[in-house]
Amino acid sequence: MAEARLQVIAGGVVPQEPLTTDPWQFQAACVDAFVASWRARGFSPVTIDNDIGLLERALAALGRPAWEVTPEDIDRVVGDLAVKGRATSTRREYVQIFKGFHRFLQARKAAEIEAAFGARLVCPVDEFNASRHVGDDSPALVPPPTPERVTEFFDFMKQRIATARKYGPAARDYALFRTLYHAGLRSEEASLLEKPDAHFSRGPFGKLHVRFGKGAHTSGPRPRWVPMLDGLDLVLRWFLEDVRPKFPDSPVLFADESGGSLHRGTIRNRLRYLMELEGRPTAERFSPHALRRACATHNYERGVDLVAIQQMLGHWTVSSTMRYVRPSATFIEDAYQRAVAGTLAELTEKDTTA
Repeated sequence: MAEARLQVIAGGVVPQEPLTTDPWQFQAACVDAFVASWRARGFSPVTIDNDIGLLERALAALGRPAWEVTPEDIDRVVGDLAVKGRATSTRREYVQIFKGFHRFLQARKAAEIEAAFGARLVCPVDEFNASRHVGDDSPALVPPPTPERVTEFFDFMKQRIATARKYGPAARDYALFRTLYHAGLRSEEASLLEKPDAHFSRGPFGKLHVRFGKGAHTSGPRPRWVPMLDGLDLVLRWFLEDVRPKFPDSPVLFADESGGSLHRGTIRNRLRYLMELEGRPTAERFSPHALRRACATHNYERGVDLVAIQQMLGHWTVSSTMRYVRPSATFIEDAYQRAVAGTLAELTEKDTTA
């Protein structure tokens, strides 16, 4: 019988040394790999650009390589942001982007980091410094604009179209913010819409194909179909026929004056500028995201099923949708009156047919 022999075959089982032992160079390479993983998961270019900047600012504020960051460092950075008056949502974004990067290092780079720098990765974000997912403009604190307030704002925008120095941008803004309100879209979702995403023959009202819906739990984009309710189909038909041809030719639906996509920051700034022109008190002003919450609340108040609103907004769970809904102070009384009126109508109908 032939003698059995063992043979060593070169492989990658043993972690290889990192290409550099300079911690900052190694961290920069890790950031590049982290960003490449976003692209592999299908994140949109706009999302990637925004998150890269956020991650770089978070790491710069921490002032040390991610594997050396302590809970006290997180406390310091978040505390400094609070002292500077940064919004709760901004502080939460700093913590979340760092936490995601740290998870990536644990999954992909832990062995290399321990071999090169002698550090074992333990996430410094804990129950004491992890921000609650409640923004400073949460529906728990600030109610969305009322239907009457939204109507007044859109009336102002319609009047402005007739007198604006540039018809195209004024008319585009009107169609854009009507879309945010009636379809309940996020600013970034609206900015990534293209002209073929408007399907006027789909369903009884037509639908928007939101191809880059925000994913939950880093799952990547979640596409959804959103009906064009409350006359949104008429607004978008008018926009595509009369307004969009005044901008450079490109696939983008709500294009800027060069034909490119509007950044979500630009959308926020445009809304702020328009409300300053409107001249209403600061307390009556609202954000693009408040229009999304208003869409959820107003549809709920008029009897639309909560699950339908969840599907419309693209939420992962109904509980997320419930955080968006803040009915008016007379919601209970209004619902009671509708119920009583409906019951009386049924009884009256039975009496007349008896």
